[in-house]
Amino acid sequence: MSEQAIEVKNLTFEYPDTEEPVLKNINFTIDYGEILGIIGPTGAGKSTLAMCVNGLVPQVIQGEIEGEIYVKGMNVHESDVAAMSEHVGFVFQEPENQLSQMTIEEEIAFGMGNLGVPRDEMLVRIKDALSQVGLEGFEERSPLALSGGQQQRLAIAAVLAMRPTIMIMDEPTSMLDPKGKNEVYDVLKNLKAYGMTGIIIDHEVERIAAYCDKVLVLDEGEVKMFGTTEEVFTEIDRLHELTLHAPQVTEFLSQYNRTFHKNAALATTIEKAVRSYESANK
Repeated sequence: MSEQAIEVKNLTFEYPDTEEPVLKNINFTIDYGEILGIIGPTGAGKSTLAMCVNGLVPQVIQGEIEGEIYVKGMNVHESDVAAMSEHVGFVFQEPENQLSQMTIEEEIAFGMGNLGVPRDEMLVRIKDALSQVGLEGFEERSPLALSGGQQQRLAIAAVLAMRPTIMIMDEPTSMLDPKGKNEVYDVLKNLKAYGMTGIIIDHEVERIAAYCDKVLVLDEGEVKMFGTTEEVFTEIDRLHELTLHAPQVTEFLSQYNRTFHKNAALATTIEKAVRSYESANK
């Protein structure tokens, strides 16, 4: 097994008929079991980067690409998309764009059919996938009868049934209400507990801070920051320079230190922030 789950080396990509690359000399690694959060302004190249990792770019979406991408030691550029789909699952922003079958059971079976999974094995995987996303007993329902959060959980289940070891989610909660967002992130939390490696693109830094191990900040196609969640989100001035912000609790502690001349350690979650605040006021 390769040392890293994902390794991106000197990646540059340019769409046809564009004046400059949308991705420029991208480098990063993800270890097995880690979740990477990718943040950045609209148009930074986040979705393009995600599609490069699973081979959709440039094999389906054409363009000029340089550099290397390895997934579980396999060169993505030398593997077709079908082969990569067995290792890398992709969940898109709008779940209804991934749903096309009459029943939930058929929806989950569709991708496995393309992989040649035997029927008996399909039934086992369908039950397991629905259990992982909290949709047990929904097999005969129509995907169109589900709420937005349930549809996105179904899209995740359809990917999980193909048994990938890596999951990529491209803004999976941007179209959902708070309840739906919580449902999707609860699934992500469970997947992380099972040891799933993942990439998630999201604008909500609080959720990224709570669920991700590493953060990559992309701006104008370039990696501006990369490190652990704590390393990136405590560099508040740098984030502000990039017109981004840290989680609210981190911003609060930073302002608190400046206003009251304290030295509370910056934290990225409420639990850690409370401990930091109490320690600074002993």
